[in-house]
Amino acid sequence: MKRLFIITGELSGDAHAAAVVEQLKKFCKEIEIEAIGGMNLQKQGVKLFVDHSKMSAMGLSLKIITDHFALGRKVVNYLKNEYKPDMVLLIDYGGFNLNIAKFLKKAGMKIYYYIPPQIWASRKWRINTVKKYIDKVMTIFPFEKKMYENENIVAEFVGHPLVSQLPQKANREEFFEKYGLDKEKKLVSIFPGSRTFELKNLMSVFLGAAEIIKEKSPNTQFVISQAPSITDETFKKYFNDSQIQIIKGDNQALLSVSDALILASGTVALEAALYGTPMIISYRGPQFLYLIYKIVRCIKRVCLPNIILDKDIVPELLQKNSNPNIIAKNILHILEDENYRSEMIANLETVKNVLSTKESSKEVARIISEEI
Repeated sequence: MKRLFIITGELSGDAHAAAVVEQLKKFCKEIEIEAIGGMNLQKQGVKLFVDHSKMSAMGLSLKIITDHFALGRKVVNYLKNEYKPDMVLLIDYGGFNLNIAKFLKKAGMKIYYYIPPQIWASRKWRINTVKKYIDKVMTIFPFEKKMYENENIVAEFVGHPLVSQLPQKANREEFFEKYGLDKEKKLVSIFPGSRTFELKNLMSVFLGAAEIIKEKSPNTQFVISQAPSITDETFKKYFNDSQIQIIKGDNQALLSVSDALILASGTVALEAALYGTPMIISYRGPQFLYLIYKIVRCIKRVCLPNIILDKDIVPELLQKNSNPNIIAKNILHILEDENYRSEMIANLETVKNVLSTKESSKEVARIISEEI
């Protein structure tokens, strides 16, 4: 019986891995799978070597570093001396996975990488590690394939997992009724981020923009999304506007029914693009961290829809441009200029078309089954 070992490091990677396993069962009837993962893989009947819940802790504390090191040593010894897999599949979580790949490759294992680190965005020198230790990269963006092949790295574009995993658009009328929203007013939704430092840096700016928009466009209503990773206590520390409704746990439906979005940068921008919802991206942080980012970045754009099409279709308002007046001006442009709005929606549809040529989990499963 063939053996596969999967390494993930956080909830999203666990979900992507589970989707691959579900498809893999259709291709390979005789395969044994173990993993570092979570509840999604467990539901697929995968035996967990360790639950990864503690791996996704943020920061560079000594404890986090030593815990990762101890786990890495433990899993390498297990794979080399006991499990002896036919292939190791790494999924996302580049910091840990690229490091462990060195030891696994030296032990003679075949290593494939699905959802590789965003080397194209920053720290491009990491491509040398990929070249040395990864047998095949399965990319989720089409431009990544060319980048790897230019370095003589075997790569295949498998499609983006969000395309097949994202729920259908919500029914706008039902959604508005569910949350008591005014069906006659336009809806602008605010997504201030999923980390505490993002709330600290962005919340007051986004709320300030909402005040300006309400004053200039009274026929506009607002809701704010609370990320599941943010506790109620933490969220209320930065948000105290009783006039704006909080919606928690319904993010994707909210993205799909909004007329415009104010977003912190991240995957949420890609989700919005797949729904065809016009948006602006705004982000700010300590200036010294921004200067470091400018040093290590490889591209000038930060918003995934802009990166995918290699042109500026979504406004990116960073640092000093992340202020209430500039944000409000850009949102009002979306709401009031129909030609501009239609052009942005058409470009977002192109983003979806570029990414949706393949069902990602099915493609990854096919590649693995053909190899082992």
